[in-house]
Amino acid sequence: MKKITCVIDNGVKPGSPFWGEHGLAFQIETVDGSIQFDTGASEALLAHNLAKLGQDRSSIAAIVLSHAHFDHTGGLPAILPEQGSSLPIYANSDIFRPRFSQRPDGDHKFIGLALSQVELAGRATLHLNPNPTEILPGLWTTGEIIERPEPEGRSPSHVVPAGAGWQPDPYADDLSLVLETGAGLVVICGCCHAGLLNTLAHVRRIFDRPITTIIGGTHLITADSAYLQHVVTVLRNEYGLLDFYLNHCTGEQAFLVLAKAFGHRIHSCPAGTVLTFD
Repeated sequence: MKKITCVIDNGVKPGSPFWGEHGLAFQIETVDGSIQFDTGASEALLAHNLAKLGQDRSSIAAIVLSHAHFDHTGGLPAILPEQGSSLPIYANSDIFRPRFSQRPDGDHKFIGLALSQVELAGRATLHLNPNPTEILPGLWTTGEIIERPEPEGRSPSHVVPAGAGWQPDPYADDLSLVLETGAGLVVICGCCHAGLLNTLAHVRRIFDRPITTIIGGTHLITADSAYLQHVVTVLRNEYGLLDFYLNHCTGEQAFLVLAKAFGHRIHSCPAGTVLTFD
């Protein structure tokens, strides 16, 4: 049995003791251990929700970070030892690039990973690999998603320093997780800044097995109606019958368009959601 729990999301499942915030975190459990995928935006909220699961940092075998943004990395100190340990953290090396949000008044707000590479390496063991990496048996990172012919999950305000100025964030650090099950592959997304269709094409190319389920944030929140219809067409024609458990940055319009196209296969995935796979 393999279990995926949404630990943090913008929304909370009715009746759940979890707290919610603008952020995302999942816990993935298999017979070989439990890993933390992203950490939400705040230490207090991650610690609270893990406690409601009856767990703490000692139960976590590894951490995977989907990308640098604070709403996925802000809770990280809550589950890190205070000093050096062998706890592995998996990410793309570009995660340490400073990230900013450009405000309408021209100001720039830092929205990246608060811990430096030196600080993080002092409290865990870093695995910064651009290639797909097996975290636990049957649980992989996608590695860096280089081929991006489809639009990315992009926000126009996301920028990085470039010389004396700024440039759009390349989102080179963006990755997802792939869980192997008996029925096929489960793709677990953080924000999918690399683009949902680019991510799925990458997974299909690398793992060469059917994708059955998509979970998490898909960053379709900035997609217009025409592109959402294109996404529906590609999903229907190229990926067959998929189940979706969507949250965080997917966006209400995208959720409604997908629900209209795929009916009962579209589900929300607020904090407190538990999904099991054989």
